[in-house]
Amino acid sequence: MASVIPNAGAMSEFLEAFEVRSKLTDQVYPCRFSHVWNAIATRHCDTIDCKFFVQGRGVVVGLAHTAFVEFRERTGRHITDREASYLAALYLSRRLEEEDERSLYDVPHAEVLGLVEQAGIR
Repeated sequence: MASVIPNAGAMSEFLEAFEVRSKLTDQVYPCRFSHVWNAIATRHCDTIDCKFFVQGRGVVVGLAHTAFVEFRERTGRHITDREASYLAALYLSRRLEEEDERSLYDVPHAEVLGLVEQAGIR
């Protein structure tokens, strides 16, 4: 993966639709990315929210904003919206592989930074 994934095109097209297969039952979860927004204002929490549709149901993955701040302090650049959507998709895929189905996931600071490292974002 490139060290920076720039924002380009419509937000709903940042990620292609994807499928996740459960490791437990082999169930397939069709997923489609919708958009990113700042949840500090909408949910009054310190996250960047990424919305997906999983089997047609709305699912939100909230990435801890403090990890975005730490990343910026370390690297001198911001995580792009497209990169945030990619990180959220990685997290969502892991949860669905374990059949951990929820309408809202809050991803803690350390886990967001782990996803950044896994994705090779620098």
